[in-house]
Amino acid sequence: MSQATTHLSRNGLFITFEGLDGSGKTTQLRLLGDALRAAGHRVVTLRQPGGTPLGDRIRSILLDSHSETDLGAIAPEAEMALMFADRAQSLRQVILPALAEGSIVLCDRYTDSSEAYQGAGRGLGTDRILTLHRAICNNFQPELTVLLLPPLEVSLRRARGRNQRTARQTGADENRFEREDDGFYTRVHEQYCEIARRDSARVAVFAGDSSIATIQQLILSLVQQRLAAAGLTPAQ
Repeated sequence: MSQATTHLSRNGLFITFEGLDGSGKTTQLRLLGDALRAAGHRVVTLRQPGGTPLGDRIRSILLDSHSETDLGAIAPEAEMALMFADRAQSLRQVILPALAEGSIVLCDRYTDSSEAYQGAGRGLGTDRILTLHRAICNNFQPELTVLLLPPLEVSLRRARGRNQRTARQTGADENRFEREDDGFYTRVHEQYCEIARRDSARVAVFAGDSSIATIQQLILSLVQQRLAAAGLTPAQ
């Protein structure tokens, strides 16, 4: 069943990007932001977890593969609670103020990620995630979610290879989730598909393994249509 959206005061447009690591979502978010800025729009980009000082600290705990060595095994419920603490802070500090000023907000992950990763991957269930979303985020949803779904094996290969390269080159280690087995990621992938079916008016799916340029043009065309429908024109 589709989830009702709470429309708090906003003058801009809230767009989220979802998918497994390695799906290309971060690249596509960056390309869309560049294109919209070039057209004269005010654009704010951020990622979850992260995007605020508090969120960056939470990110360092949740994504660093050394966290469980230093802190002990992180309980799934604690992981879920930290994700929503980050989300609440980014809403209050970044997303809602930017929308009130008429900006287009592009966010790399939002509550759909929690439903896929903690709800399905960790087995905590959709109902618990959506209950927290209503309580902590006032059920605030984006107008549009771009969901990138290349084949599962493609995403996993890209993500694991990229994170290993990053760790070697910079010493940064955000591999905690990439250590999960294929069964975990199969559940995550299946839940993303379920979210797309349930919320088809909000979620636009880009499946397959098309080129970056092809997907970029499809996303830009869709967003331009949404901007026109919302009456959002470039800042003067």
